[in-house]
Amino acid sequence: MDSLAVFFLAAVAVGGVVYVFLYPMLSGEKKAEQRVASVARAEPVARVARGQQRSRRDVVESSLKEFEARHKKTKNPPLSVRIAQAGLNWSKQKYLVISAVIGLGMFMLGLMGNFGLLVSVGLGFAGAFGVPRWLLSFFKKRREAKFLNAFPDAVDIVVRGVKAGLPLLDCMKMITAEAPEPLKSEFRAIIETQAIGIPLGEACGKLYERMPLAEANFFGIVISIQQRAGGNLAEALGNLSRVLRDRKKMKSKIQAMSQEAKASASIIGALPICVMTLVWISSPEYISLLFTEPMGHIMLAGSAMWMSCGVLVMKKMINFDF
Repeated sequence: MDSLAVFFLAAVAVGGVVYVFLYPMLSGEKKAEQRVASVARAEPVARVARGQQRSRRDVVESSLKEFEARHKKTKNPPLSVRIAQAGLNWSKQKYLVISAVIGLGMFMLGLMGNFGLLVSVGLGFAGAFGVPRWLLSFFKKRREAKFLNAFPDAVDIVVRGVKAGLPLLDCMKMITAEAPEPLKSEFRAIIETQAIGIPLGEACGKLYERMPLAEANFFGIVISIQQRAGGNLAEALGNLSRVLRDRKKMKSKIQAMSQEAKASASIIGALPICVMTLVWISSPEYISLLFTEPMGHIMLAGSAMWMSCGVLVMKKMINFDF
């Protein structure tokens, strides 16, 4: 069992290193980042001669550059920001204590289950560093889904209020009174940030830091540009609302079209485990060699490694970025 654990942990470590260093090159992420950087560094085309149009274009360009810099900062947010994005009011100390408790609990379960010291240490390491991060990611995605579900309606409220002659801040106050969570708390944070003296455009831009979604980024850009350069806010937000609803429809369409592939991947991933379980039930002496012989341990570790690679590849194939 110890040799099995050592081989499995080594295989996982090597696979993780290879995945981290080779996947960006194979997937084209580095080329995409270089292309985006080259476009961002490109000089603007010939400007219009009129002073008013030139100044408006300068304001728009500066706003877009600021939001691009803010987007780069949100790629690797600190722990406190990730906790806030998950909708939790934990402190860093509480998060570390919970991580330590989960790791210690899984380590003790490994010892009580007679899995050996190395396997127990691996379980404790996974519980202390893997499970809390997975929980934060799970809560963050669930919160973002709730936000996206109600965000187009909130933008429509702002559009109708602006067309009726209400100030933008009053329209946002209506959202804090009627919208569901987490939309209510996010717009309340915008109002509270603006109340302490920060401009409304910058306060809306901070929404993307707490809710790292393209839709929130669009909203912050529109409000910031309108606050600095002027323009028809109702028309701009109306176009944004239409884009948000089109993105929502496209997301639903992609999910519906990918359900068959997801079901096939689930069946393929679960099939070896189901077959092994059925063989164990019907002929335990036939499969017991995998658990009693050293060569069987190596075969199990290799099978687990290749199954993990196959599951990761299928996950990348059926998860679409849009």
